[in-house]
Amino acid sequence: MRSYFYQTPAWLRRCYPNRIWRIDTQEPVLYLTFDDGPHATATPFVLDTLARYGCKATFFCIGKNVLDHPALYQRILSEGHQVGNHTHRHLNGFKTSVHQYLSDAKQAAGCIASNLFRPPYGKMTSAQARAVTAAFGGEGRIVMWDLLSGDFDTRLSGQDCFAICQKRIRPGSIIVMHDSEKAWPRLSVALPLLIEHALAAGYTFKKID
Repeated sequence: MRSYFYQTPAWLRRCYPNRIWRIDTQEPVLYLTFDDGPHATATPFVLDTLARYGCKATFFCIGKNVLDHPALYQRILSEGHQVGNHTHRHLNGFKTSVHQYLSDAKQAAGCIASNLFRPPYGKMTSAQARAVTAAFGGEGRIVMWDLLSGDFDTRLSGQDCFAICQKRIRPGSIIVMHDSEKAWPRLSVALPLLIEHALAAGYTFKKID
């Protein structure tokens, strides 16, 4: 049984109004985001695909992976994309103390220069959110999502993930995909299909500033 929402319901967004769920616009703009990289195979594929179609995106990177793949991290930046902090070791906030969570996020901030933060699994307590925001001098922005592609779900196919997004995109949607080992079989199929469909429908893809 699926334990997550493809599209974030309004009631959940209202519970956490200080987090960014989508971009408020009526313009035909979408915001692709990629979690868990950099990854030796998936990240170059994503960057090549974005370049081929002239799209920009935001990469929420794991600090440990940035240290393991510094050239890929620099390529993300040099090609004009945005980066964000996804903790150093992909911590589940619901299973981690505020002190440990903040320490891990700060460790990631040592190699990820950004005031954007996305909690792994989307799980983060209000106390952790306040601590992370304060750690960025009050300028930290916690970015969630409007649309979850499901590319991490091994029960789905790449075509399934594309269909999930195709049916639900709307102006300002923040879409989550993963440049990771687990998601790779579905990401590699769904990403180009989604981009081609959205561009044909008149959308553009931008990074989160």
